[in-house]
Amino acid sequence: MKNWFFDFVKITAAPMWLWYRPKFYYPGGKKQRFKGGALAIANHIGLTDPIYVLITFWYRRMRFVAMKEFFEKPLSARFFTAVGCIPVDRKNPGMDTMRAVSDALKNDELVAIFPEGHVADAGAPEKFKSGMVLMALQGQRPILPLCLNPRKHWWERLRIAVGEPIDVLALYGKRPSLKEIENVSELLYEKEKELEQLIPEKYRH
Repeated sequence: MKNWFFDFVKITAAPMWLWYRPKFYYPGGKKQRFKGGALAIANHIGLTDPIYVLITFWYRRMRFVAMKEFFEKPLSARFFTAVGCIPVDRKNPGMDTMRAVSDALKNDELVAIFPEGHVADAGAPEKFKSGMVLMALQGQRPILPLCLNPRKHWWERLRIAVGEPIDVLALYGKRPSLKEIENVSELLYEKEKELEQLIPEKYRH
């Protein structure tokens, strides 16, 4: 019952699938459906990005980490709370956000975050913040990278590249140091650029 409002919103937004006509790209070309807990990360190209992520994982319920400003007005706070969003202070992320995300991951939920922290200029991905790595470590679940390709015209198809899940603990065989966490952030940034190459060049914007 706690997910009824999320399900209602998602079903109501189902026509978006026809509007965007999404095309997905996977390493090796094999389609995948992801089960269990994971922290999905994506480049931030516009305000409709959460819709793009929801379309990618249409077969699952999920939660988003959203800036705390969305929770400051009563009406918007009720909406974002009802659909399961987790507030974050972008300038000073607190332990409450970290704990909420890690608890959701341990509960095998799918949580999405935009690690750039804001919409990137001209759609170009910026360096990722390392907080996402700490969240995945605390939740003991992998990070799942996505690359969203902005549409130049409304009639174009939405194109999204979906990467393989990355288990941070498996990379080092132990809990990484702060320096290694920074290295993982850089690795994920590079993975983002690699995923972009899966999208045919003539469609990249």
